Amino acid sequence: MTPVHIHINSKIYPTAQKPTIANLDLSLEAGEFICLVGASGCGKTTLLNIIAGLDTDYDGEISVGSQHTAPKIGYIFQNPRLLPWRTVRENIELVLDKQQSPELIAPLLEVMQLTEVQHAYPERLSLGMSRRVSIIRAFAVDPDVLLMDEPFVSLDAPTARQVRELLLKLWQQRPHTVLFVTHDLREAIALADRLVFLSAGPMNVICEITVPIARSERNNESTVEAFRQQLLNEYPAIKQLL
Repeated sequence: MTPVHIHINSKIYPTAQKPTIANLDLSLEAGEFICLVGASGCGKTTLLNIIAGLDTDYDGEISVGSQHTAPKIGYIFQNPRLLPWRTVRENIELVLDKQQSPELIAPLLEVMQLTEVQHAYPERLSLGMSRRVSIIRAFAVDPDVLLMDEPFVSLDAPTARQVRELLLKLWQQRPHTVLFVTHDLREAIALADRLVFLSAGPMNVICEITVPIARSERNNESTVEAFRQQLLNEYPAIKQLL
């Protein structure tokens, strides 16, 4: 488990008239599950791409732990991005390095309830199953930091809830520092240790709120909804982000 420190003075695209991100400071404790909440298009995916090293054209600094080598980053995109000509198991095996045994995949498949389809090709999977495969693939690299970009978007409510619960089960068994992007406040409350609300134009941190609900109570929809309403009443500006 690895702490992360993010400082971005400015991120501006060449054709843009103003920065997408400016004066953003954020720190994650080792093993913390953070949800970034902000309106669509505010720059959340850009931030994840910067942390992952996919976008290096910015002014700032990203620090992951105290390592002198490049950190391992697990990245779960909105699109599962599975290779259609490889089976579920083969898609996961692709990310393993030479020191990792393929045998570590079996318990991950079991936790995510995918053992029976491990030899199936992606075209045979539902979207929810494909998302679960992408989650396993990200955990399999044993990342220092796990980035998740609205991985449950477009799932129906029951399927999204099932996959969230499986994700939390896997994360509790294999704790990692997680940065999870969403614009769904209920989802954020159900998952996060801490909520970070982001503005747009340019993006920066509006406020950070610790979720006081015990994880054993997060499946109670009325409890989650009560806290959501409390947040909306105490921080009216949040409504504009959802």
